[in-house]
Amino acid sequence: MTYEAKVARQLSLKTLPDLGGSVATPSYSREDLSPGIVHIGVGNFHRAHQAVYLDRLFNKGLDLDWALIGAGVKTYDAAMRERLEAQDWLTTIIELDPHGLSARVTGSMIGFSDINPSALIKTLIQPEIRIVTLTITEGGYYVNAKTGGFDADHADIQGDVARTGDPQTIFGILIAALGLRKDNGLSPFTILSCDNLPENGKVARQAVVGLAKLMAPDLAGWIENEVAFPSSMVDCITPATSDRERALVRDTFGIADAAPVACEPFRQWVMEDHFPLGRPRLEEVGVEFVEDVAPYELMKLRILNGGHAAIAYPSALLGHTYVHEAMADPDIAAWLKDLISTEVIPIVPVIPGISFATYLDTCAERFANPAVGDTIARLCLDGSNRQPKFILPSIADARRAGRPVNGLALEVAFWCAYCALTADEASGIPLEDERRDQLQSAALAAKEDPAAFLSLTDVFGDLGQDQAFSSAFSAHLKALWQDGARAVLQRYLSSQSLTS
Repeated sequence: MTYEAKVARQLSLKTLPDLGGSVATPSYSREDLSPGIVHIGVGNFHRAHQAVYLDRLFNKGLDLDWALIGAGVKTYDAAMRERLEAQDWLTTIIELDPHGLSARVTGSMIGFSDINPSALIKTLIQPEIRIVTLTITEGGYYVNAKTGGFDADHADIQGDVARTGDPQTIFGILIAALGLRKDNGLSPFTILSCDNLPENGKVARQAVVGLAKLMAPDLAGWIENEVAFPSSMVDCITPATSDRERALVRDTFGIADAAPVACEPFRQWVMEDHFPLGRPRLEEVGVEFVEDVAPYELMKLRILNGGHAAIAYPSALLGHTYVHEAMADPDIAAWLKDLISTEVIPIVPVIPGISFATYLDTCAERFANPAVGDTIARLCLDGSNRQPKFILPSIADARRAGRPVNGLALEVAFWCAYCALTADEASGIPLEDERRDQLQSAALAAKEDPAAFLSLTDVFGDLGQDQAFSSAFSAHLKALWQDGARAVLQRYLSSQSLTS
């Protein structure tokens, strides 16, 4: 499908009426909105997901007192604030349906806190703020990889403890704001994680309460007893914004947007219904409220996110750039289906009325959507935080159940080989990971001693000591060094077809 290039108009409240019938715009007035939610971590996913659900709700004329205030403390938060402020906090969302693109401008964000802790605390103590939502990445919750508990020894945490009156972490800021609300006789806001973590509400509670016990022990008990931390499962594939997306918005829909978002048309949000100060009626726009979100989270983390992790590293080693290109490779498509079907799905607890096989087929179709333009490089990001969330728990559960982990061990071997490849500057492939140097050094050492990679206990915990897993990993890694990714992948698939 082709589109005629249009003259672009700068996105703003003033130009909304001029965008034409091809772009959906808010039916509500900005003046009718008032804040109810502070969202920390205003990236692409939040704007493609939570902000869209709220925009749909406001377009129904419902719950206009639940608009969003953006927030953050990082350099990239400041850059996002600057871009969005120039366009009145509006965002263009392009839904990448392979049958035809569509565009909408969302207006559910009405402001953005200044990027400093004191300004954010001032925003958080306003009585109208009843919910704080988070997308701070899987690695932002200070989880100890060995114990799964709160990492009290992390330098950021120790920094907040040392300067109790001037917190710099998100959790220190939340604690300070909660303390002031308590002192002012205000009920605490609900904290809702929207990150890809198992039982993300419990993880958020662990971080807040864990730091509070160090920073403000007299406040920790009140937070533990009074603050709600519902869990939620979120899903919408959202690539990073590049010149491609900006040009798409400009040339196809005639909008000059400094921070557009392109995403797939699929969205899902399942959450626990525990909001003491109330919540917007998101069930009116497709959100599913359940008593326990854990089974849904686990399904998504193990099958969809685990599936992304599974295809990421072999696809990179085979030279694929885009996810849909990788899914057009018969070996990658077969690998995804076989690994998840045979080693992951059997250890995911059943959800009545849900077919995991059908869910996997839907995931594969979404991965193969060429309009999304999702990149293999994005899937390879931050492996030292993602693998412990999406892959390693499946290995641990399978071993406890006495089930095979041959394919999962191969997935980890692909990751190791990828880390080693990035250590070669001639590859031109960067390793974007907070443990980059550690991973590259261990991966290179694993050419002689595969155990060197599994000895990264801050990533693998005690899993490297499991004989069945470590032996399978070692055999696969040696084969990768010797024969290359394609040959190893095909040999694995051949062996699976013989045993099925």
